[in-house]
Amino acid sequence: MNTVTSLPGIRVDAENENHHLWNNHGTWFLHYTVHPTPFTKERIRRSLGTKDLTVARARRDAFFAHLATEAAKPAATPPRKAFAA
Repeated sequence: MNTVTSLPGIRVDAENENHHLWNNHGTWFLHYTVHPTPFTKERIRRSLGTKDLTVARARRDAFFAHLATEAAKPAATPPRKAFAA
């Protein structure tokens, strides 16, 4: 059975409570990969600013919830120019 859940472009292993978390000398970081183009990727690491794992998980979940909300929004359409008749 596949335990990988797919969010908007984010793969989450449901069996790993600490997915996307990385402990760097006591401080928890969020790490993930983005693909700005089909041929490139960039690893992102952001400090969660805490040494508490419970707080780090909550901040990670809030970040991914925000990403999901942004991805669900319709794409912005460019404003139309008004022409005089």
